[in-house]
Amino acid sequence: MSPCRHYLQFLDLDLGEYTYLFDRTRWIKDRFKRYERYWPLQDRTLVMIFEKNSTRTRLSFEAGMQQLGGAAIFLSTRDSQLGRGEPVEDAAQVISRMSDIVMIRTFEQEILERFARNSRVPVINGLTNEYHPCQILADIFTYIEHRGSIKGRTVAWIGDSNNVCNTWLQAATVFGFNVHVSTPPGYEVEAERAGVYDDRFYESFADPMDAVRGADLVTTDVWTSMGFEAENEERLRDFQDWQVDADMMRAAAPEALFMHCLPAHRGEEVAADVIDGPHSVVWEEAENRLHTQKALLEFLVLGKQNT
Repeated sequence: MSPCRHYLQFLDLDLGEYTYLFDRTRWIKDRFKRYERYWPLQDRTLVMIFEKNSTRTRLSFEAGMQQLGGAAIFLSTRDSQLGRGEPVEDAAQVISRMSDIVMIRTFEQEILERFARNSRVPVINGLTNEYHPCQILADIFTYIEHRGSIKGRTVAWIGDSNNVCNTWLQAATVFGFNVHVSTPPGYEVEAERAGVYDDRFYESFADPMDAVRGADLVTTDVWTSMGFEAENEERLRDFQDWQVDADMMRAAAPEALFMHCLPAHRGEEVAADVIDGPHSVVWEEAENRLHTQKALLEFLVLGKQNT
């Protein structure tokens, strides 16, 4: 199997590589905004494998690959042989011989890793139960666009210690910022699941108001992630004091931003006047999935570019 770079979790790239990716993102985004064609991946093919439903991940990868001059092919496990018991290893051997890069959105991280071990081409994590690196790639770029360097800043995570939270913790170790985490009892960060064993960059708070106090960025996610729907009623009870509302945003730094990976449930994890208010950058954050992922696709397929 020929060696290639994969992007399975945030720690797969170092600070220098992220700095390069953000420089490329700015350049690619600027070209896009000026309607200037840029086709570095002409005649290249992205295969997108979905076991979990998606709006932003599918749209950003499919549109992004087409905007780079390539083709994107959608495969659902419901209508492919993967859904009928074909071994992941066999699927990886075949799919990677017919494409140039693969993005997978699935449940267990182990499935993604097994596929990558048997793939001849780069594999990207489009979301797993454990991590969501492409989301945090876009989030950090969005913060830098609005406020400059994130180094030394404080990010407050309010809610479930899910895949997005885990990825923020990994990103903090790369970029050198702090994460304040506040979850209801029983939903705390699990170091092994997060892949983070250095607690210098994060601190846990029982009271969400303490977590947001002075924070430069406040962020959250739905209380019930995909795959946990059976726990929905219990979670609605457990999380009711963890809604990001106007009082929380007033406790944060005056210039604090609010982010949410979407879709959002107004009146649950976030109040409507926050997500639709002046601190919110959720729409810019969503758009930047497109631009950061285009830079990632280019980097994984072609390596560093000089243009």
